Amino acid sequence: MVCNCMQSKFSELDQYIGTLSISNKGSALIPVLHHAQSLFGYLPQDVQSHIAERLDISTAKVYGVVSFYTFFTMVPRGQSNINVCLGTACFVGGAEAVLKEFENQLQIKSGETTPDFKFSITPVRCVGACSLAPVVMINNKVYGHVKPEDVAQILSEYSQIEGGV
Repeated sequence: MVCNCMQSKFSELDQYIGTLSISNKGSALIPVLHHAQSLFGYLPQDVQSHIAERLDISTAKVYGVVSFYTFFTMVPRGQSNINVCLGTACFVGGAEAVLKEFENQLQIKSGETTPDFKFSITPVRCVGACSLAPVVMINNKVYGHVKPEDVAQILSEYSQIEGGV
């Protein structure tokens, strides 16, 4: 049984799909997945199956896209998703030490979420801002030239907004 909150999210997703003016519904898969992830926070199996049915494509195709792109997640993430770029420029600039400092401060490992679902840490390959290396993105905000000693200050911005680390 699906709770009313989930049912309303499925209805909202269906409305979004209905607004797409496309002849090949399969070509809308990535925008639909982005919208679904913004609604649900992640893409569990039942959401993937629902999308496959609405776009008239196989669930395997949906799963293939979700599992290929690191942006999509099949597990719940925290309110603030910390993406630490480990691309070449960032790695050479010290991103690994920055990543370890986030792990130490939040007491979680890369790919994990804090027990209160406030923060998740995700290492990414490149965010396309190499001139700012090392780069950290938290939700849609970019932090450039980050050093391990900056991590506490960065987290405090989110702690004040979201009730503490």
